[in-house]
Amino acid sequence: MNRYGIHGERGRRGTTALLALTLAGGLLLAGCGGTDDASNGAKDTAADSRGGSGPMPAPDRPRGEGGQRYDGGTSSGGARESGEGEKNGDSREIAPDPDYLSTFALDVDTASYGYARRTLSEGRLPDPSTVRPEEFVNSFRQDYERPDGDGFSVTVDGARTDDEDWSLVRVGLATRPAERQSERPPAALTFVIDVSGSMAEPGRLDLAQEALGTMTDRLRDDDSVAIVTFSDEAETVLPMTRLGDRRGRVHDAIDGLEPMESTNLGAGVETGYETAVEGRREGATNRVVLVSDALANTGDTDADSILERVATERREHGITLFGVGVGSDYGDALMERLADRGDGHTTYVSTTEDAREVFSAQLPRNIELTARDAKAQVAFDPETVAEFRLVGYDNRQVADEDFRDDRVDGGEVGPGHTVTALYAVRTRSGADGHLATATVRWLDPDSRTPHEESGDVETDALGGSVWDADHGLRVTATAAYFADALRTSDGGYDHGGGDDHGGSLPGAPGLSELSERADGLADRTEDEDLRDLAEAIEEANRLA
Repeated sequence: MNRYGIHGERGRRGTTALLALTLAGGLLLAGCGGTDDASNGAKDTAADSRGGSGPMPAPDRPRGEGGQRYDGGTSSGGARESGEGEKNGDSREIAPDPDYLSTFALDVDTASYGYARRTLSEGRLPDPSTVRPEEFVNSFRQDYERPDGDGFSVTVDGARTDDEDWSLVRVGLATRPAERQSERPPAALTFVIDVSGSMAEPGRLDLAQEALGTMTDRLRDDDSVAIVTFSDEAETVLPMTRLGDRRGRVHDAIDGLEPMESTNLGAGVETGYETAVEGRREGATNRVVLVSDALANTGDTDADSILERVATERREHGITLFGVGVGSDYGDALMERLADRGDGHTTYVSTTEDAREVFSAQLPRNIELTARDAKAQVAFDPETVAEFRLVGYDNRQVADEDFRDDRVDGGEVGPGHTVTALYAVRTRSGADGHLATATVRWLDPDSRTPHEESGDVETDALGGSVWDADHGLRVTATAAYFADALRTSDGGYDHGGGDDHGGSLPGAPGLSELSERADGLADRTEDEDLRDLAEAIEEANRLA
């Protein structure tokens, strides 16, 4: 979630050494979001095979302790000893000198932000382990230039923080606008719905039923729907059914859902994929949509075995997973791992408006796939950059040398998406000239032909304060600082906005100041999403 402004073709001036380094390691900007199958790489979780620029995190490392970081002033050819480079308990990977590359798979998940808002609305601060900064940033619309065809545009910009020599650099990627409903491929959607006892709580199963009913009326006649439910056991309530004149059957199945007993998530996933495979349609987008609080307590509760089933069906049949989280008690980590392994993404709904947006607008609109296995790589210029750190994407890191290895999994992205990555960057004193090159690589969804697009940014793009930058960058900074405050809430962050700002991001304001800035953004734009952000920050400040 870091961004330094880049737009256009690669390589303007003084980049010979940088390009040599780039070709050796591969330039990558990876994408996620999901609609189709992917290659055989292992896209997993906090315990997956993605490495960053430095050593791989231990399998049991809590979320929030990953990240890619390079400190050009102290590193000398290897990773630092454990404990060095930590701030406020936030252990970061240290890239070996002279590694100025940052590589990751694209991600369009937003569940972490939605769940944090729900938790704050109930008068509780979210557990820092559930706060993923990239999902806060990617929850807000951006006006990046769109490409004409499939693939991505690359936009990079940035601005200075209040900390000397430190800037926030934003890398923005965008796909083409979504087609009209009539122009997309048909969809074969298998809904796997949690009907365990915990789903009886208001705002869970009832919310899902209402949204699914609305979605059924908005899908096309040539789309297909199947419904699987699970509690103690799993059951296929409706086999894959072409809508046409059969919408009544789908509505009856949805209306008949009732909460039952325990949560056998493993059985639900297994039966859901079996049903999806039986009803798989060639030429259609085949997807499993899991609606659950992801609190497995019966049957196979081992995350690894559940994840392996998801990965196998994805590899063999190209069936991707979209996770929709519900409930005040929510298995955030498991849902996110399932979606990552299933080449999909997650979101979280807590209100009727959220659910209608997800099921009735986002899902039907973004069924089509525009890019497979999308990765991103940012190469910083050692002549101008002393230190950098990628904000978030802890579980989406890719080894630098795997950027152009198309066997290594990336992310699947559809039309109408934007992906934002933000970097904290310390420039060298008096630095002038080329700052960084960002490249995104993806495979054509049909032919699997690889494509790349790049953009550059210069130091003169970092002119003024981040708070005087364009609207999109200010929104990105506000969301990132908010996530940073929530992740470091037990590490001395100055929630009250005094002189000692604390936090792990340079120039971090106190929550009270951040709340005022969010209020100003919301007032100027009358944007309801920004109003919700301002209210969430205000509530966090009250609770801190």
